[in-house]
Amino acid sequence: MSPGLLRSVACRAPEQPAELTPYPLRSGGFPDAWHVPCNGGSMHDIANTPSPPRARRHNSPFRALVSLFVLGSVIGCVPAGKYDAAIADAANARSESARELAEAERLHAADQAAIASLRAQIRDAEARADAAQRDLEDEQVRANASVAALDEATALNAGLRAELERLGKNVDQLLTAKGTLSSSLEQARARLVELRRAQADADARVALLRDIALKLKHMIDADELQVLLRSGRMVLVLPNDVLFDSGKAEVKGGGKEALAQVAAVLATLDQRHFQVAGHTDDEPIRRSRFASNWELSTARGLAVVSFLVKSGMHPAALSAAGYAEFDPTAPNDSPTNRAKNRRTEITLQPNIDELVVVPDAALAMRK
Repeated sequence: MSPGLLRSVACRAPEQPAELTPYPLRSGGFPDAWHVPCNGGSMHDIANTPSPPRARRHNSPFRALVSLFVLGSVIGCVPAGKYDAAIADAANARSESARELAEAERLHAADQAAIASLRAQIRDAEARADAAQRDLEDEQVRANASVAALDEATALNAGLRAELERLGKNVDQLLTAKGTLSSSLEQARARLVELRRAQADADARVALLRDIALKLKHMIDADELQVLLRSGRMVLVLPNDVLFDSGKAEVKGGGKEALAQVAAVLATLDQRHFQVAGHTDDEPIRRSRFASNWELSTARGLAVVSFLVKSGMHPAALSAAGYAEFDPTAPNDSPTNRAKNRRTEITLQPNIDELVVVPDAALAMRK
């Protein structure tokens, strides 16, 4: 507070009330000072200038102190020492208030600077995040382009392989001429070698089939035997009418002669295995000791195996099976077709290294 001060204070007798007489008013509307007449006393200056109409907030302690001091002066006389101390306290209070205000302003300025710094950091972080997002999008675009290029290269490579196989080009010659073919061509070369080996095996089986057919030609001519390829396997087909009587599983005389000739040829094939399978038509069992065509077909397969072993074939090279009417070669819609389905098949089983799929072929040598 600006020192709105009383000019002077005079002491008077304590038993009489103090009378305040203001000096003429200044333009601010406050008296220059008040004086209090005292008996035998003189006027003492308390302050120099009046307070302005609107005092600042930080001078409130000083104003309160002066007000208390004036009140005390009205009540009684104030010694000079106390007056000087009060003036000094008021000056100290005003100085302390000024320091507090300056400190508050400094702290406020520091806070504003910190806020501005944080805002700048936020803007910088947002800018870096935007840049990182743009970089990520660019990387995604490049990755998509790489995937598309890889797919295109893969498709081109597959097309080249198909074209090479179609034209029948020699892989070794292409490797020598180009020297830069991909690993897929190496795989094609290996597959080509495998197919060639499979073809050689198939040719060998066909040759074996022809050899057996030649050795059993007289049986083929007599309609007692068929030699054919089915699913890459050599199959010898003997009609059941040659081997068995209807509804029975004992090999009859003519059948034994036919099986003996077959056993003599098959026994010469070393390291080979054969499956003997019985088949029937779809006519149900009526007058037989067998409950169904399953039992009948299996019993006939076992009977043929037993006779082949007695005829000189190794037991470990043979196995038996029965398919009843469920593996027909022709529809069971006529006596002729039913006769075709009543049969016993001796199938040459492939070795492990021969288990390669080859096109179905059939070879029948008839009269």
